[in-house]
Order: sequence, then C-alpha cells, then structure tokens
Amino acid sequence: MARILLLHGPNLSQLGSRDPAQYGLATLDDVVAAARTEAEADGAELEHLQTEHEGVLLERLHAARGDGTDAVVINAGAWTHTSYALHDALELLTTPKVEVHLSNIHAREAFRSTSVIAPVCDGAIAGFGIDGYPLAVRAALALLRRRSA
Repeated sequence: MARILLLHGPNLSQLGSRDPAQYGLATLDDVVAAARTEAEADGAELEHLQTEHEGVLLERLHAARGDGTDAVVINAGAWTHTSYALHDALELLTTPKVEVHLSNIHAREAFRSTSVIAPVCDGAIAGFGIDGYPLAVRAALALLRRRSA
C-alpha cells in the first residue's frame, strides 16, 4: 500500500474563512477529505500534517526519508515563496513530490508567482481550488508507479 504524506503550511488552518474569493469556502478538513478519498480509491494511505511552524514541517520531511513515505503532496502556503530551508528538505527526498495550491499563484501578487520549492518538486497544480488535491494525489501516485516500473 502506497503511503502519501500531505503537508500544509501556515494559515491553511484558516481555510473556509480566509479570503473565500481566493481560497473558496472549503475547510482544511474538506481539502484533506478530498485528498484522502482519492488516495483510498487507489488503495493508498494518506497522512496529513498542517503546521504554523516551519521547523515542524522540516522535521516531518526529514523523517519521511526513512519512515516508508512513498510520495509527498505539499501546499507550503507562504513558505512556497520564501523558504530555502523547505527547498533543501524537499530536495533530500527521493520520493515523488507534488506542489499544490488552491489559488492560481501565477495570477496573483507578483511575489506569489515565484515558488522556491518548484525546482525540487516533480510538478505543481494550482488554481483548481479543492479539486486540485485529488489531482495532486493522482499525479503523485502516477509518478510513483512510473518510478517503480
């Protein structure tokens, strides 16, 4: 059974009430449920972590190197645009990594159009709201199958 790690960075705990015009009305629980449903439909297991503390996210990524995590789906929130530490932690992982964003980061403020984690992820999905999460899980599983073929 494939194990997918779904990670969320700062402020994503506020989904459902944070700027619904950008992020929609779905809560973080809704987002996780959509991702989990997709994973389970493919026979995979999904673990979720959301944190407001960058070090917690870094420690979880480091642990993923040896705990049987098969793929990572990550919405790093604002750290997407600023965290070279997160870039470096993701770079250490040899598993498939998919970046996901609810909003289209390329159609927003100029600072959001740069992702410092994109170069160390296999791909990115942005702008599809909650529907992007099942797509990201599907992409991660497809990458995993391709690598093990």
